[in-house]
Amino acid sequence: MQISDWLTTAYKWLFSSSVLTLQYFALTTLLFFIFYVWKKKELWFLKIQERYPDNKHIVREVTYSVITIFILGAILTFLVWANKHHLTRVYKPIDKYGWGYYIFSVVLMIFVHDAYFYWTHRFMHWKRVFKYVHKLHHQSTNPTVFTAFSLHPIEAVIQMSIIPLVVFTIPHHISVPTVFGTYSLILNVGGHLGFEFFPKWMARHKILKWHNTSTHHNLHHTNVKSNYGLYFNLWDRIMNTNSRGYVEHFEELVDLRDQKKKLGAEIPAEPQKQSIVNNNEVLPV
Repeated sequence: MQISDWLTTAYKWLFSSSVLTLQYFALTTLLFFIFYVWKKKELWFLKIQERYPDNKHIVREVTYSVITIFILGAILTFLVWANKHHLTRVYKPIDKYGWGYYIFSVVLMIFVHDAYFYWTHRFMHWKRVFKYVHKLHHQSTNPTVFTAFSLHPIEAVIQMSIIPLVVFTIPHHISVPTVFGTYSLILNVGGHLGFEFFPKWMARHKILKWHNTSTHHNLHHTNVKSNYGLYFNLWDRIMNTNSRGYVEHFEELVDLRDQKKKLGAEIPAEPQKQSIVNNNEVLPV
């Protein structure tokens, strides 16, 4: 590659990363403003942990989120190049496979990502890996919307590698990665928001019990030895890695939430500091 080619690639990377940064923080900042500032009195009864996140942790989360986004930008820049050279499984006319396959490809990517996330997540809880990589994410014991992308750079590369994995293996319309990525971002940010919205009956519903709640992942941030799943409560059930008494805990939390709604949620006057996860609190794989 000539110098001009490198400069063009760098420009594309910086541009795409900047756009992604604006999109990410437009969503996360809006949600943070609504739940932690503007409507906090009305919505605090939904808060899973009754304390404010510490400001210094929010600063750390924002900083590492930017780094993660620029890593994502580099991956997407590479994929644009790969698409241009017909190296991925992308196609353009939807009619080539039809709308049925279009929907199937989105669902397939979501299930592949769910399995990928579970096993890479458990790998990063291996004691030899955790203290160098995943511990940074777990410093957010009281997660916020900014925790979603608050990752060590190595973890960011591992987690964002799901995108090239699916686009190089699954035939997909050119718009499908955007649909898949949007779904993933919303679920990831929502899971770290720190507020529980689901009804009590969901945890025992024949179908909906297979979808994770915000409480499920919040428990993972307070007890790092369980609840590794992302979208679904599938692999945690298969591998018996759900928190002990997760369903009962969820139901008790929702009961308490409903009581607080009636009485009026009590909001702490000052932020409370979060504790850093101990190195020994990891899953011995």
